[in-house]
Amino acid sequence: MTQDRAHGFLQATAIVGAGDPVATYRAGRATLCAGPDDLRRYDQVFEAWFGSTTGLPKPQGPPRTVSVLSTLPETEPQPGEEAAEGPDEVVRARASDMETLRHRDVADLDPAEQERVAALIARLRPRAPRRRTPRQDPWRRGRVDARRTLRASLRHLGEPAGIHYRRRGERPRRVVWLIDVSGSMSSYADVLLRVAHRVVSTSSTTRGGAVFTMGTRLTNVTRALRHRDPDRALAAAGETVPDWSGGTRLGDNLQAFLRRHQGLARGAVVVIASDGWERGDPTLLEEQTARLHRLAHRVVWANPHRGKVGYEPLQQGIVAVLPHVDDFVAGHSLATYEELVEVIARA
Repeated sequence: MTQDRAHGFLQATAIVGAGDPVATYRAGRATLCAGPDDLRRYDQVFEAWFGSTTGLPKPQGPPRTVSVLSTLPETEPQPGEEAAEGPDEVVRARASDMETLRHRDVADLDPAEQERVAALIARLRPRAPRRRTPRQDPWRRGRVDARRTLRASLRHLGEPAGIHYRRRGERPRRVVWLIDVSGSMSSYADVLLRVAHRVVSTSSTTRGGAVFTMGTRLTNVTRALRHRDPDRALAAAGETVPDWSGGTRLGDNLQAFLRRHQGLARGAVVVIASDGWERGDPTLLEEQTARLHRLAHRVVWANPHRGKVGYEPLQQGIVAVLPHVDDFVAGHSLATYEELVEVIARA
């Protein structure tokens, strides 16, 4: 019992009057009790001092409820599915459903599942890859910054004012996407563009990012993907790309990219999303990929077939580029896109 509670009880009793047992009882519960255990002890003490508490009203508080905000999207039970019997069963069922959806091939999803995956992609938290710069930034430790330390001392008339440190600065590294939108990639191109939009539209990864599509020609869709709303951004990109679901010549597209936008590739993390089906000359594709590898900081190749059972990189295009690719990753499900975002962040 604290002095504040005792003082509060005395003040309340003085107001309601000690002659009224009901008011005194309620005043004590309101001022002396801080939890359910206190209520039980208070009743015992009150009964021992004032006599039986039988007949005294027992204030009833509102039922204790715990509200939990679920981050899972609301889903209706599908026909044939049994409804869960309790909250625990509901949580486990949804968690299992979400985990299954994370590993589903996006090419096999129905429209409702595609919307759920799109909503989950919008929740991705990509981190920008970092690059070191020659510029020195203030830091908590590291090399002593003699100039700042001396200036601080002069401001205090020569008295010691603490030691300042510095270290090499870091800046976000540019991320460039080259997404194959040919017919063989039509089931994945839309989702991959959505992932690219999420990466380049995130505030920490915006600086210098660019997105191109590769079909029968190379198309810059960076401006179209600047819409913050992903649906509007993809709609604008769709209107920009003239060769959606057509053929592709990866070697020619890479050559065009390096001829026109070589500066974007220098020191950047270049992500190529393609199944590697090359209809042109594989030798040209190998030459251009090797050239890109020399310019870029890191080349990441996301192949929708990479994570499937039984897949082997036997296509001429993939065989040609693999020696010049730093990371060869899968790109067919939400889980693989999460891994791709992490690979980019670590590049």
